Amino acid sequence: MSETVVETAAPAPGPPTREARGKPFLARAAAGAAGLTVVAALLGLVRDQAVARLFGAGHASDAFLVAWTVPEMAATLLIEDGMALLLVPAFSLALTRRASAASPGDPVRALVADTFPRLAAALACAGALLIAGAPWVVGVLAPGLEDPGLAVDCTRLTAVTVLTFGVTGYFSAALRAHGRFLGPAGVYIAYNAGIIGMTLALHAVWGVRAAAAGVAVGSVLMILTLLPGFVTLVLRRRVRGTPAPEGRDAAAPLLGAAVLAPVVLFVVSRQSQVFVERFLASSLSDGAISHLNFAQKVAQLPMVLSMMICTVTFPVVARAMASGDREGARRRVERDLALAGTVVLLGTAMVLGYAPQIVEVLFQRGAFDAADTTATAGVMRVYALGLLGHTLVGALCRPYFSSGRPT
Repeated sequence: MSETVVETAAPAPGPPTREARGKPFLARAAAGAAGLTVVAALLGLVRDQAVARLFGAGHASDAFLVAWTVPEMAATLLIEDGMALLLVPAFSLALTRRASAASPGDPVRALVADTFPRLAAALACAGALLIAGAPWVVGVLAPGLEDPGLAVDCTRLTAVTVLTFGVTGYFSAALRAHGRFLGPAGVYIAYNAGIIGMTLALHAVWGVRAAAAGVAVGSVLMILTLLPGFVTLVLRRRVRGTPAPEGRDAAAPLLGAAVLAPVVLFVVSRQSQVFVERFLASSLSDGAISHLNFAQKVAQLPMVLSMMICTVTFPVVARAMASGDREGARRRVERDLALAGTVVLLGTAMVLGYAPQIVEVLFQRGAFDAADTTATAGVMRVYALGLLGHTLVGALCRPYFSSGRPT
């Protein structure tokens, strides 16, 4: 199995990069990132256990989970699929140009100067609009919710993630393209720690709003986790013999509207399942949204672990595409598909066979009772049937968007 994970694509021209140094580098990167992902997943379970124990599967947890739609969508669009699909290839191309000395300035720093200020400003405006329009958003997402006011308060607290997740995703993409994976893999540890801490400390005073405040605090901790590495590696690094970049450089051809539109459409369409679920479940009995959420979080763990393989090798694929080595990229993707599919199928079998026992061990305590366990386990088995398809789509979309062309 390890031989499949660590085989690399052909290196880009110029001095060898960390991604192109062969099997030891990818083996260490995959192991380190997978280890941190497991820790983050365990903390995510602790987070869900805290919410389930303190608030059960009722109107309070349903209100929080409607608000949770905002960071859930923001994470997919701005940290994982969307931002990574756009920026890892862009930074990989800039690094290839830096290595080949084809640009008079530093293409990496020029890319940051050209894109980051505009991105941060746009996301700040979007977050402000979401705060102002929170009542309308809740009404659209969950029109049958029993306590919409509570959901509105939680949504306004979680709206800060539109900006903070965007900055986190930008930093993560830059570090991954440079061959640094531990920081990006560890951001969810900081995120979940913030949510757990705020929930346990303030739930007696703020109720479920404490969990929403924890989302905001945890998202700021994510930025602080990545900031030192980003500043040191990307901003302070000087390329010997090259002057500082002047004006807008051509290092960001992969960030045009023609590429941005299909990436956003792809990510939003994949996430639309959550919107439909919460819209329909809001008119059902209290706890339906919570059952769906807890089932999804547990069922998707095999997919999350299998996708770490593709996350680590994505910069290799992007660099191979940037340097024209399509055959090397193809071989890398084929091996990723085989290994990721094997991992997720094993996890799917475990979920299908032991769903009630898994839910009982993880959640059945406090306000979360046996009836909630039965409902959640049933939904979890349904979710598990789609894990392989979601994994293969997630793995295949990376080389597709690495070319920098929407078609």
